[in-house]
Amino acid sequence: MRFLQPELLVALVLVPVVAIAYVLHRRRRSTVIETAGALARPVDDGPGRRRHLPVILQLLALTVLLTGFARPEADIDLPRVEGTAILAFDVSNSMLADDLEPTRIEAAQAAAHVFIDNQPSTVRVGIVAFNDGGVITQTPTDDKAALHAAVDRLAPDGGTALPQGIFTSLNAIAEESIQIPDGGLEDLATADIGYFGSGVIVLLSDGEQTEMNDPSAVTQLAANAGVRITTVGVGSPEGTVIELDGFNIATALDEESLSAIADATGGQYLRATTEADLTEIYDTIDLELTVRGESVELTGLFAAVGAVLLLVSGLASMRWLGRMP
Repeated sequence: MRFLQPELLVALVLVPVVAIAYVLHRRRRSTVIETAGALARPVDDGPGRRRHLPVILQLLALTVLLTGFARPEADIDLPRVEGTAILAFDVSNSMLADDLEPTRIEAAQAAAHVFIDNQPSTVRVGIVAFNDGGVITQTPTDDKAALHAAVDRLAPDGGTALPQGIFTSLNAIAEESIQIPDGGLEDLATADIGYFGSGVIVLLSDGEQTEMNDPSAVTQLAANAGVRITTVGVGSPEGTVIELDGFNIATALDEESLSAIADATGGQYLRATTEADLTEIYDTIDLELTVRGESVELTGLFAAVGAVLLLVSGLASMRWLGRMP
């Protein structure tokens, strides 16, 4: 235990001073009674030694309260959820489909707002948008206003490259630019970017790639770094048709690709068929529960214990002496 204002501990000298004063007072009182010839039963002989208990409790209370004035603090191990969660949004044109009402992207945004609001300050959230490329629209932060604004800015455009979404999310977790080997994304599986066991990527996509890059290498990179990827299938396997620049384009949920990504990293694949499903899915995201030592000021605890001791002292005095101490 430490004290934020240890100089105030000097006030504890009052405790022995009060104790000595009490002892001297009792001796003087006994002398007076004997001198007066009070041979009858003394008033305070009834409770016997118990008559000293209220004073002892008061001295304990004084000790606790004076110690509390010095603002004691201690390191206490507290379990808490913490980590970094990257919400990686597929913002390709296929996310305009309405097989998840009102559209895939709007449902994903609405559920993301709920997820952000539910996170404690110990969890940092980042936002990544990807189509045929990837960009960090909000670095990991606990600033909920900034996160909500980043989610609201998402707008579908272009094709889909799942490896870009994962790679950009890993950059956000590492908080630095990961160097791509000369062989490109395919050679990333053997790269060493460090270990981020408290990091999780939530990849929201229909999984329908328009770019032919294989996500297995960058997925292995995430697994080696201890980053779990939870993939959320947005849409329906039956699919639907969207109109884009005058063309009708068929789009459907590719659950196989999303499941493979999640399995490779120890994550899970979850399918959302409604906006409510998405909200429930966010609640199941497994962020790390850790035990951390935190410095906690104990002044309030000392004050409460002191007050209880004073209360017990008063009750004991009323019970045995018939008066307040």
